[in-house]
Amino acid sequence: MGDSFSFTAPVWEWAARDNWFFVRLPDDVSEQIRELPLPPAGFGSVKVAASAGMTRWSTSIFPESHDGAYVLPLKKAVRVARGIEPGDLVTVEIEIVG
Repeated sequence: MGDSFSFTAPVWEWAARDNWFFVRLPDDVSEQIRELPLPPAGFGSVKVAASAGMTRWSTSIFPESHDGAYVLPLKKAVRVARGIEPGDLVTVEIEIVG
């Protein structure tokens, strides 16, 4: 198993694209992930297994361009399954898988 992190954050919709929803990882969690010895990946992405409640999915987190904190995309299937809307606070657990 890889490193795991749990956090609660608000859901936001990316203004540049309709129907793209994210949660921003806290600064301390983003810093811990940046310090991990991970192989380089496109756009600074990191592969993760994510869960919100009983819903699990595979995705990647990406650093925001303006401050470097990572953001986690919330797939439509996840949002529908959990009834997640923009502005909702969600508790997420991520496990680094590569």
